[in-house]
Amino acid sequence: MINEINFKHSLIFFNFCIVFSAIEYLKNNNLNLLCLFLILTIGISHGALDNIKGKKLLKFLKIKSISLFYIGYILISLFIILVWFFFPEFLLITFLIIASYHFGKEDTDFIFYKNTLKKDFLYFLKGSLVITAPLIFHKNKTIEIFKSLNFNISEFFIIESEFLYLLLIASLLSSFYLTFKKELDLKSILIMDCFSILILNYFLNPILAFTIYFCFLHSIRHSLSLILELDNNIFRGFRSFMKKAIPLTLITAIMYLISLYFINNYYELDQAVYKVIFIGLASLTFPHILLEYLIEKNER
Repeated sequence: MINEINFKHSLIFFNFCIVFSAIEYLKNNNLNLLCLFLILTIGISHGALDNIKGKKLLKFLKIKSISLFYIGYILISLFIILVWFFFPEFLLITFLIIASYHFGKEDTDFIFYKNTLKKDFLYFLKGSLVITAPLIFHKNKTIEIFKSLNFNISEFFIIESEFLYLLLIASLLSSFYLTFKKELDLKSILIMDCFSILILNYFLNPILAFTIYFCFLHSIRHSLSLILELDNNIFRGFRSFMKKAIPLTLITAIMYLISLYFINNYYELDQAVYKVIFIGLASLTFPHILLEYLIEKNER
């Protein structure tokens, strides 16, 4: 009995040491590795059913070979990475604009608005808060992250002007407008989203604030919609989602880690993590958004 108790005590102490050592290690590395882990698991999993959506798109287009979807998806991702290396400023600006629209639309999609040009512009304004908030509250750190991506935004006039504050106000107003004629609970959701993003970026460094938003609001909300599409029973839907999402999530995570290993040979760990996170997300976001657009277009 005493040996069994001692074994359990040693096991608990062993895990205790690992957990606290890991926390201290991550703390000394500005939590960047923790951010990378969360993005590689929770974050990218919401796009892990794109293969199923790809089959749906091919059915619309009357194409039987799923291989064409995988080849096209991978080629677009590789093309985005290639363009980033040769034209980082152009691609990063394009990515920020598209990401702002994507964040605004996906985070508001549960309200089921009809797509119009005015609504698209409001989606962009709402999603732009994710970009403007870190520049307002932690400008120097955010500029440092952009520099690690080969883009010096400190020379842009909007960084030193009142434009960012106007964009932030416009983002908040867009959320109020989008929910003006909706029920109180839906209105409170979007408004809480905006203030949650502001709170995150005020108290946390930019990479951690973005990771928490991306993983625990954007990704989980999108995943919940996918779960309910798979099955109206959320528990059965969750099990089905996990089975379908794990393979592509695991493959993508492995590719991220391999990239980090090679990039870390040329850059410091923090810079390598920034490049893997944001260039990797860009390479996945473009084909993901294109797929969503083509499906919506063919469903009309």
